[in-house]
Amino acid sequence: MRSRHQLVGGLRIAFGVIWLIDAAMKWTPSFFSQYLSMLKSGAQGQPDWLMPWFHLWIAMVAPHPEIWAFVTALVETATALGLIFGFAQKTGYVVGTLFSLAIWSTAEGFGGPYTPGATDIGTSIIYALVFVYLAAMQYLEGLPAWSLDRWLIQRWPGWQRVADFAKHAP
Repeated sequence: MRSRHQLVGGLRIAFGVIWLIDAAMKWTPSFFSQYLSMLKSGAQGQPDWLMPWFHLWIAMVAPHPEIWAFVTALVETATALGLIFGFAQKTGYVVGTLFSLAIWSTAEGFGGPYTPGATDIGTSIIYALVFVYLAAMQYLEGLPAWSLDRWLIQRWPGWQRVADFAKHAP
């Protein structure tokens, strides 16, 4: 059991480092200046039945793309740090899954499988699946190793509502 906790804890931390690298790229001026164009690019070549989805997002973002870019960078940074330190894991896995799906269905254009010459389905859908896997492992096995949540739950048992999916036997 301990080795599985360490394996999942190590996977969580490695995934967090990947997210941190990605988050660092979001804090660049080019990301802020190109945010709206990335959304518009995701909409290109999509079938007509998907266009209302893309138009909705573009209409929401267009008035203040810099705010959306800032929120995106902030969410990615918080997600990365939560993964690395094992902080608020249950909440982080849910937010990470939903955020990854939002990126996949907007800027990544659902991976572009409907566009000519498409060769993959995008990375964010895979990110969402990794979050689901980490959540499932935590639900089945308990909090993984190297987790700030373990320390917090010992001091404030109510923290478990934010950090863990279920109570587990020691």
